Amino acid sequence: MTRWLITGAGGMLGRDVHSLLADRQVTALDRAALDITDPEAVRAAVAGHDVVINCAAWTDVDGAESAEAAATAVNGTGVRHLAVACRDNGARLLHVSTDYVLSGDGTEPCPESAPTAPVNAYGRSKLAGEQAVAELLPDTGYIVRTAWLYGEHGRNFVTTMLGLAQRRNTVDVVNDQQGQPTWTRDLARLLLALGSADQAPPGVYHATASGHTTWYGLARAAYELAGLDPDRVRPTTSSAFPRPARRPAYSVLGHARWTAAGLPELPDWRASLTEAMRCPSFSSLAREAVPSYRSSPH
Repeated sequence: MTRWLITGAGGMLGRDVHSLLADRQVTALDRAALDITDPEAVRAAVAGHDVVINCAAWTDVDGAESAEAAATAVNGTGVRHLAVACRDNGARLLHVSTDYVLSGDGTEPCPESAPTAPVNAYGRSKLAGEQAVAELLPDTGYIVRTAWLYGEHGRNFVTTMLGLAQRRNTVDVVNDQQGQPTWTRDLARLLLALGSADQAPPGVYHATASGHTTWYGLARAAYELAGLDPDRVRPTTSSAFPRPARRPAYSVLGHARWTAAGLPELPDWRASLTEAMRCPSFSSLAREAVPSYRSSPH
């Protein structure tokens, strides 16, 4: 029987991965239980496991601009510790990475083979982790890049938009960044399938939803599915919301390598959002937003 280890199991993605592995032999360690920057703790945690899914990460993109060393300690050095431990214990490593290792200046979906060129400190920290996996685990390391994640078990763009619907009649959302909204439940399913696929070639995989939209398009879809008027969402540009970290303008990824692994790519983003909105946390936010809006002045 395959023995699984989840690092970062208390996060939005980690919790979904854990719930799907509940009936298998799994160890789920959150940040309090395992600090991946501690090499001895990592070595002890990995021992006895066959597949490690690394969901642990520094995720504060803007914070990384002023604390790049701290971000790299987790996203780079911590991942190197995991890769060393997996190499020494004969375990496969599925490392969750990001589209931010790419430049995001294209106009066509970016293939897995594209050169890396991060535009911010967070992307550089995640690239350090990718490089460690590629160097130390050329035959048993899997780099799974994702983007625009939302899920039930954490604060994310969709929950933020539904929360704002309770307090504001209108909301301005950027319409000049393209990406692929990806449900963590879908990504968790794909990670488990990849971890179970013995013949899947190692290397880089892009795990984002099919299709693409903008943040504005995602917000409108979330409002519509929640039973709210999507015209309450108004388009604006990134310049209206200056942030410390530069964001890629075109975070649309190609998914060609899943065919080589014998696995399907993720569903269309809108189909997944429709399914996700039926989940308790999203549906409760939607129910709270509708009466709030109807009772507010126009």
